[in-house]
Amino acid sequence: MSALFPEADNSTVAAADRSQVFHSWSAQAALNPLPIAGGSGSRVWDHDGRSYLDFSSQLVNTNIGHQHPAVVAAIQEQAGRLATIAPSQANQARARAAELILERAPEGFAKVFFTNGGADANENAIRMARLTTGRDKVISRYRSYHGNTGAAIVATGDWRRLPNEYARGHVHVFGPYLYRSEFWAETPEQESERALRHLERVIQCEGPDSVAAILLETIPGTAGILMPPPGYLSGVRALCDRYGIVLILDEVMAGFGRAGEWFALDAFDVRPDLITFAKGVNSGYVPLGGVIISEAIAAAFDERVFPGGLTYSGHPLATASAVASITAMADEDIIGNARRIGADHLRPGLEALQQRHEVIGEVRGTGVFWALELVTDRAGRTPVSASTMAALKAALLARGLLPFTADNRLHVVPPCVVTAAEVAEGLEIIDAALDALDAA
Repeated sequence: MSALFPEADNSTVAAADRSQVFHSWSAQAALNPLPIAGGSGSRVWDHDGRSYLDFSSQLVNTNIGHQHPAVVAAIQEQAGRLATIAPSQANQARARAAELILERAPEGFAKVFFTNGGADANENAIRMARLTTGRDKVISRYRSYHGNTGAAIVATGDWRRLPNEYARGHVHVFGPYLYRSEFWAETPEQESERALRHLERVIQCEGPDSVAAILLETIPGTAGILMPPPGYLSGVRALCDRYGIVLILDEVMAGFGRAGEWFALDAFDVRPDLITFAKGVNSGYVPLGGVIISEAIAAAFDERVFPGGLTYSGHPLATASAVASITAMADEDIIGNARRIGADHLRPGLEALQQRHEVIGEVRGTGVFWALELVTDRAGRTPVSASTMAALKAALLARGLLPFTADNRLHVVPPCVVTAAEVAEGLEIIDAALDALDAA
C-alpha cells in the first residue's frame, strides 16, 4: 500500500465509509457496505483477504472484468502523456474511441457525443430528438431505468421516478413482459402484437405531432432482463417511421458484450436513430458514456449550434480506456466468449436450477445477462418477499458470491470474461443458497 492509502482492514474501511460517505438509493443509517480492496477478472476480495466471485459485475458494468491489464496500461499511458483536456480541443484518444465505436454501430451512424455516463447520454439523446423534431414528449416504459439526471429519471419507469418528477413531457407505456403480461397474452407473438397496439394508441391519444422520441432499453436490465418478443422492436421502428418519431435505444447496460453482441440490437431487426451507451464500453474504469448519432441527426447540427456540453466530455483517460477495452474485446474474442457462455453454460445451468427449485418461476436472458424471477408459488407467480431476497443475498455472500438483486429477482450477470469453470462454481453456490432458502 502507498502512503496515501495505508494498510487497513474491513472494519476500519467500513466505519470510515459509513461515517463520511453519502450513498445513493439508501437510507444512510441502515448501511453496511462490503469493503472491496482489489479484483482480477471475475473475482474481487476484501481487506481481510476474503475472495468473492463477482456475479454482479458491480452495477452490471465490468464487462471486461476487473483490472484487465491492457485497459489499466492504457489509462496509465494516457495519464503520463496528457491527463485532461477540454472537449473543445482535438484529442487522439477521443477520436480513436469514436472511430472504434462507430465501426461497431449499424450502418448510417456518423458521430459520437461523449458524456460522463449513461444518464447524461440519455439526457442528451432526448435533447437531440426534441431539437430535431420540434416536438416535446418522450415515451418510455414503466419497466425501465434510464439514469438519475433530470429527464433520464423521469423517463425511468420504476419507483425512483416518483420523488424526482421535475422534467416535463414524459409519457409511459407498458412494454412486453409475457410472464406478467398486461395484455392477457398467452404467447410471445400475442404479447408483441398487443404491446405494439397499446403503444400506438398512446401515440395517437397523446397526439403524434407532439411526440419527439420513443426511448427504450433494447433489453430492459434493472427492470428484469426482459427479452423483447419477436417483432416488437421492429414494430416500434415501424411506428416511429409512421409518425415521424425519433427512436432512441438505450444500450447502457445491454451493450458491449453483455448480451453476447457488440450491441444488443444486433440480434434484432431494428435500427434506431440514436444509441446511448456507457458501462461496458470501458467497464467503468473511468466514467464514460455517449450518444451514437445517425447521419441525419448529426447533419441537423452542421449549421446549427447544439446547445449542450460537459466539461469532461470525451475525457482522455476515459476514451483511452475505451480504446483499450474495445481492442481487447476484439482481439480476445470476449464478445464471443459471452455468447458461448450464455448458450452453453448459463442457460442450461440456470434451467437445471429451475428444475430443482420451485422458487424459480422463470429463467430469462442471453449472453451474460440473465435473471431468475423468484416466486412463492409457480401457479400464482406471487413474488417472494423483500426479507426472502435479503436472506438469499446474505446466503450468497456467505458462500463467496457477490450478487445483483432487484425486487424479487436474482440477476446472474458475471463479466464477459467469465470462464466455464467460474460459471459452474457460481451455479453451485446459487444452488446451495437456494437449498438453504428452501430449508428455512
